[in-house]
Amino acid sequence: MEELMKERVAQLENYILKHCLWQFHSRTWDREKQNEGVLSKTMQILCDEPVDKGTPADRCYWVDAVVLAEEYKKRFSWLAALDKTEIKLLMQGLRERIDYVTITGSLNKELTVKQY
Repeated sequence: MEELMKERVAQLENYILKHCLWQFHSRTWDREKQNEGVLSKTMQILCDEPVDKGTPADRCYWVDAVVLAEEYKKRFSWLAALDKTEIKLLMQGLRERIDYVTITGSLNKELTVKQY
């Protein structure tokens, strides 16, 4: 089961890395907020839960999340067979992976420049 989860996270990650520009903010804190905002809202959409759109940032993340959720549903048929708990675990694993790839594991020294 763990291998299947890793494979699915890798498929979702691959889509983001190839198709989503929001991953390229120039500061660590921007990337953290963006990853959290987009991926948590994507999870809520996939789980048919209410999504907070109260602030301009929330609405921006929501727009990216709508597109991402639609693409995930279209491209990954196995997603329809998952229950809400499985989707939440999958999206948590994706969030951890995207945070690693775009922040903690990134070799981009510009992310930590204090003048930004």
